Amino acid sequence: MRDIFDEIYKHSPLDPEESVRRSTRVDLRKRFYAKASVEGTEGAFGILLDGKPVKTPARRILAAPTRALAQAIADEWDAQKDVIDPSKMPLTRLANSVIDGVTDNPEPVADEIAKYLGSDLLFYRAGGPEGLMAAQQTHWDPVVAWARDDLGARFILAEGVVFVPQPEEAIAAARRMIPANPWALGAVHSVMTLTGSALLALALAAGKLDADAAWAAAHVDEDWNLATWGQDEAAVARRAARLEDMQAAARVLALAA
Repeated sequence: MRDIFDEIYKHSPLDPEESVRRSTRVDLRKRFYAKASVEGTEGAFGILLDGKPVKTPARRILAAPTRALAQAIADEWDAQKDVIDPSKMPLTRLANSVIDGVTDNPEPVADEIAKYLGSDLLFYRAGGPEGLMAAQQTHWDPVVAWARDDLGARFILAEGVVFVPQPEEAIAAARRMIPANPWALGAVHSVMTLTGSALLALALAAGKLDADAAWAAAHVDEDWNLATWGQDEAAVARRAARLEDMQAAARVLALAA
């Protein structure tokens, strides 16, 4: 069984864009099981394939803290048809990342989120055209206001892309919202990486935004450019892959508690 899972996961990169590229050029493992199921007790619900536990790339048991999340992961395995394609299993990839990379060492993950707060996407505004400026204000100002009013984090907004240092007290205030739960922490980190905004990720985790609103806010500039210059097919494909990972992270935030 070990060789089988090693073969599956060696084609499962963390970067969703690379995942899409690899899935088009590797020989994927044929489906070798009849049924995925869930078994366990509170706090550790494992995913089984024909009764055998699934292992992460680091050889740990693939298990989730709630039955609902474990079942969602098992459903991904059941949804595989003739082959097992990790690029189509965003929940499983995120679960692997949390189990192998967050649970035993969460501090560096939280530190990276806090570092993002020092140069967050939402703090750097366009100087024009007016339509883009208005779109940024519509999508971004409510999140910045939430950080100010609810968290006591008063961030500085700047025009352009020249780095502006943020007040340490603002970063410290927002950092208190970074989850301690490793599953929520891993999901927030994933959202941050996909959107370029730690503040959007924290607002999503706090229930101040839903996944669709956070995704739209993260792509204000890109959507403006698409509307102005037209679509690029490769960019559309990359965005679709990232959206699947965003939706998976949102499901983890909803189901892991």
